[in-house]
Amino acid sequence: MPELPEVETTLRGIAPHLVGHKVTEIVIRQPRLRWPIPDNLAELLRNRRLLSAHRRGKYLLLDFGNGHALVHLGMSGSLRIVNADEPPLFHDHFDMVFGKIALRYADPRRFGCLLWVEGDPSTHKLLTDLGPEPLTDTFSADYLYLRSRKRTQAIKQFIMDSKIVVGVGNIYANESLFMAGIKPIRKAGSLTRKNCEDLVRDIKFVLQRSIDQGGTTLRDFVGGDGKPGYFQQQLLVYGRGGEPCTRCKKALKEVRMNDRTTVYCVDCQK
Repeated sequence: MPELPEVETTLRGIAPHLVGHKVTEIVIRQPRLRWPIPDNLAELLRNRRLLSAHRRGKYLLLDFGNGHALVHLGMSGSLRIVNADEPPLFHDHFDMVFGKIALRYADPRRFGCLLWVEGDPSTHKLLTDLGPEPLTDTFSADYLYLRSRKRTQAIKQFIMDSKIVVGVGNIYANESLFMAGIKPIRKAGSLTRKNCEDLVRDIKFVLQRSIDQGGTTLRDFVGGDGKPGYFQQQLLVYGRGGEPCTRCKKALKEVRMNDRTTVYCVDCQK
């Protein structure tokens, strides 16, 4: 599933081509995504200029002045810039056409969405309960320490909760916890303030490094330029169950937590 770094990479890939330009056409080939694409979207967007594009969590928000197009990539979606006359492939479900180029959305599983939001997008039901952005000052050691008090949930699941902090997906949770030396099955409420300092620092580092390198190469993910990310080459634990720990050389343990792969070192993580 595309996570925060992949979505941020997509945003940085598409925004320079589109911001400041007018929509000339909306082409909907498959209106039935996770939720139906609004019937009047073409009427709302035609001849509207894209004023800005930004991200909230894993959602992309395209500001057209009269409202925002809200896009989510779901489990397998991707956005890319193509020539407007390029023939679509089977899973290319919609185009936002800006003259000679188009923003094209592909999604084999159709779990993504394209919605229309009027007014303040932060009040939309999909965004209103989201926690802070992990790369902002709001996500701090003090914040994590206070939110984790008396919580019996495993720390890995706790930091993957978008109501606590957005964008810490499974891969990044595994990597951050290893770097911070914290066992993923440990109860969130047992973290010390020093643990929180280390974990917040490493979450920020892992996410920023992944953004800088173009996201994590997953089976379905490509960035806005059509190229895959490259962060997977530097993964320390995820996908390495049974292989030697990069620190102590003992075999990494792989377990399932909430039906997700979890890999950690039983010696280096406490």
